[in-house]
Amino acid sequence: MTAPLTAAVTADLLRRYDRPGPRYTSYPTAVEFAESFGAEAYRERLAAAAAEPSLPLSLYAHIPFCRSRCSFCACTVLITRNPRVSENYLGYLLREIDLVAPLLGGRRSVAQLHWGGGTPTYLDPAQIRRLFAKFAEHFTLLPDAEVALEVDPRVTTTEQLEVLRSLGFNRISMGVQDLDDAVQEAINRVQPGGMTRSLVADARRLGYHSVNVDLVYGLPRQTEEGFARTVDDVIGLRPDRLAVYSFAMVPWMKRNQRLIRPAELPAPDVKLRLFGRAREAFLAAGYQAIGMDHFALPEDELSVAARNRVLHRNFMGYATRPAPDMVGFGMSSIGEVSGAFVQNHKSLMRYYERIDAGLLPVERGYALSADDERRRAVILDLMCNFHVDRRGWEARFGDDFGAFFAPELAELSAPDGPESHGFVRVLPDALEVTPVGTLFVRNLAMVFDRYLKARTGGGPVFSRTV
Repeated sequence: MTAPLTAAVTADLLRRYDRPGPRYTSYPTAVEFAESFGAEAYRERLAAAAAEPSLPLSLYAHIPFCRSRCSFCACTVLITRNPRVSENYLGYLLREIDLVAPLLGGRRSVAQLHWGGGTPTYLDPAQIRRLFAKFAEHFTLLPDAEVALEVDPRVTTTEQLEVLRSLGFNRISMGVQDLDDAVQEAINRVQPGGMTRSLVADARRLGYHSVNVDLVYGLPRQTEEGFARTVDDVIGLRPDRLAVYSFAMVPWMKRNQRLIRPAELPAPDVKLRLFGRAREAFLAAGYQAIGMDHFALPEDELSVAARNRVLHRNFMGYATRPAPDMVGFGMSSIGEVSGAFVQNHKSLMRYYERIDAGLLPVERGYALSADDERRRAVILDLMCNFHVDRRGWEARFGDDFGAFFAPELAELSAPDGPESHGFVRVLPDALEVTPVGTLFVRNLAMVFDRYLKARTGGGPVFSRTV
């Protein structure tokens, strides 16, 4: 095996670049969303989306429930073992779909449907059928639509997988994080490897087109040797895709993370080596590196999109079917409609109150400016494809790239800047992220973030970039 890419990262570079920064599932990021963008603004954006009836949609449904709380988790979840709670929520979710769908007029074709959480398989088979039937009542899945959901191997049954597959779900993503017993104990997620193996086998037998496994590096009690064993075990399952996420330690936002002992977290250099060794193992096993933290088999459409430089990124992660608009349903869900981000209420009671009043349950949002659109295009290309076509950008926006981004290009090319450190090549026609630069692509994207540069003072907001 070749030396890991991380071997090229010196302690000085790690100190310099390992700092708080966004993951850029959106630009502008969610911290810029404002309550001044409310239900009426969302209604106007939905009307604009309805004016393009031939364009497909992406749909997201948030199922926030889990039976127990993992200490590392940064998702919006509700912990309950009372089935009446999820049944009540499902009723409101169905009503929200009934509220939103008519506002889209005749625009009803769907290229991507995703259920996330929480744990979507918290719903029992009958509830799964009811939710899918409501979507089918209002929308039509395209023949090649990606129909996906996230599952927890600890609570997902074969019957649920059978029902989901019969409804047309074709991609499944399961959380594993780490198979080491000590790490699982530290993050309050005990998940024997046999559960994961059984679920993957069931998914294969039932004909799911794509199986994804999520791992997390930087967790408490992780060691290089232990994580290497997890990586080897996961490679043995031969999933179509892998996500290897950097643990986002944000205890000021997620109180459950305060249960984690900082002394048990791997040091920054060890954390980087965890990813480096995993990356090399996946590449040696025939996977292709995708974006900053994904891997896929060469024939997987995620790999194909990356090779063709058409990979996209949204709040559902890396995507191959970038529908122009994504509509979110459920508490805390985020959509992107007609040039605006829209987020539902994160409070369950407020979400219920709004729907009871016959109102769209919007808490906040953000309408992108012309400047936002220009910067977003560059940031997405960096994050997804490690390449920015300067001439293509100019043709799209009608501006001179060098003039518009003169300060940013100067920052990249400064004597002690990212280009001098071998992270990026600033060329007349393109920006090219180097292999080692892919480890710091969040830092490169941050150069183009106008809001991040303007942010001063206040408490911590983002996790660290490495």
